[in-house]
Amino acid sequence: MSQGDDRGYGDEPGGRTDDAYSTLGGTRQTRTRLPGGDEGDGYGRRPARNSRSLVMIVGVVVLLIAAIAFANQGGNGDEGSGGSGKEPAAAGTGPTAATGTKPVQGRNGTIASGFAHDEQGAQSAAANYAVALGSAGMFNKDSRHKIVDAIYTSKASANLTGPQDAAYSADFLAKLGLDPEGNAPQGSTFVSRTIPVGTKVTSYRGDTATVEVWYTGLIGMSGQESTDPVSTSWKTWTAELAWANGDWKIVSDTQKDGPAPVPGDVAASSSDEISKAVEEFGGFTYAR
Repeated sequence: MSQGDDRGYGDEPGGRTDDAYSTLGGTRQTRTRLPGGDEGDGYGRRPARNSRSLVMIVGVVVLLIAAIAFANQGGNGDEGSGGSGKEPAAAGTGPTAATGTKPVQGRNGTIASGFAHDEQGAQSAAANYAVALGSAGMFNKDSRHKIVDAIYTSKASANLTGPQDAAYSADFLAKLGLDPEGNAPQGSTFVSRTIPVGTKVTSYRGDTATVEVWYTGLIGMSGQESTDPVSTSWKTWTAELAWANGDWKIVSDTQKDGPAPVPGDVAASSSDEISKAVEEFGGFTYAR
């Protein structure tokens, strides 16, 4: 996957309520306490609280907090079990709750590695691999080879190297405003980023998984003389993964357009603002 094809260059592989009080269960009414309206001594005075009652109330609150914490820890005990040989349950629309498992335990160069051998680990791997394949590093031969070798199986990597080198030709790079080595002109910043919006497991068999990554991408040249300004795209990338050498690796992958939301009404920023943002805002390591 690469964002170069987003511009048609080459054909490389690869409710709010009206009343805030009503929302919280309030009524906007002032409550006035009258003598004799509550339990008391007959003269409107409320009896003083016994210290023993206060201690009991505090104790009950502590027990409730502990019970809630224990329930939350045990709520996802059956989630993401590896090697089950079962198809994943229907995907929900809410975020995956934390399970305590560390899906990412290390790095292979600049790419996260050491993903968990379960469905969540496969999703985490796919999201991070989508980021790597949509990065500016794919437009330089040496860094592209390192990325592909790190995230594909050895067989898939060997089959991809030649076709990818041919796709990222000097002519293709020139159309993006880059030199043959993938460098931007002095004073300009080439932008290529993938930002995952969500992931979905469509198949899981213990040592194999199919994961879809819905993402938005940025690509273009930011600079005063750029004729190809940075724009956004929306894609869904599907990765066929296999558990190999202690980690998830890509066996094959495909990509399609969308789903794409309606564009917002925020005015486009200047090239200087985009360049500054790219330099100042780093990317993320994605985990489920």
